[in-house]
Amino acid sequence: MSTQTTGTIAVFGATGQQGGATVDALLDHKARVRALVRTPQSDRAQALAARVVELAALRTDGPTSLAAALGTVEGFYSMTPEANSLEEVEAEIRIGTALVDAAVEVGVPHAVFNSVFGADRESGVPRHDSKHWIEEHLRKSGLRAAMVRATAFMENFASVMAPSLEHGEIVLRLPLPQDVALKMISVRDIGRVAAALQLDTAEAPGEAVDLVGDELTSPQIAAAFGAHTGLPARYETLPLSALPNDLDKAMFRQFAKAPQCPSGLTVVRAIEPATLDLVEWIRTTGWTAPTNVAGS
Repeated sequence: MSTQTTGTIAVFGATGQQGGATVDALLDHKARVRALVRTPQSDRAQALAARVVELAALRTDGPTSLAAALGTVEGFYSMTPEANSLEEVEAEIRIGTALVDAAVEVGVPHAVFNSVFGADRESGVPRHDSKHWIEEHLRKSGLRAAMVRATAFMENFASVMAPSLEHGEIVLRLPLPQDVALKMISVRDIGRVAAALQLDTAEAPGEAVDLVGDELTSPQIAAAFGAHTGLPARYETLPLSALPNDLDKAMFRQFAKAPQCPSGLTVVRAIEPATLDLVEWIRTTGWTAPTNVAGS
């Protein structure tokens, strides 16, 4: 294992969920962090500055700007934004490859790319294949790097995938067959694993880690929320047609195939022993049943 990094770590995506969690974990390790941001005056960027995070302004369409922002750093974490359209997929690939090229140009010693589960191959899911193409570019670049491949966020159960409370019962609805186990990870643990790899306190087998904190079928997920609230719970399968766009439909088709791939539970816990499973995430986040559903 390499000596622990002591220099500055550059973070692209520091104002987002996964990048922000990585900043949190790096600061917990007393690392020096440089956030690469488009708008240093934004509230999120200024909140980072208040935590003694260095801000470096950059233009993602300017190679000189990218190289300057990465100057003198010892490590580089990057998280390209999730695409919600085919145009954004193309933009993500441009940004991701430009970041790799800039890191190579200035000789960054070590990089961690925050990717997505299944990005080791083309899947037919545009917002996942964009990560695959960036990973391929990263490999060909010769840059010393590791990939962390996130699965579904547990935090989605507090927003877009939140269970509802209906007539005194917890109801979970997802466009997944009830016998399919969903691989998931907390955003906190994405950051902790990424920071450990960036700081060389851990190594990625094969230079990549599939980030899995738990793996449960949808009825098991519903039961976990029901047990937490002390209420009965049930699961209902939604049709894919209930999703708002083709990119989401492609993603959930891929989720349904994910159980065919080996789980990374053991590897993730070897790096971060305190990785949360779903029950622990529900408890530690203080999740409460919604109260605004008619008839509840």
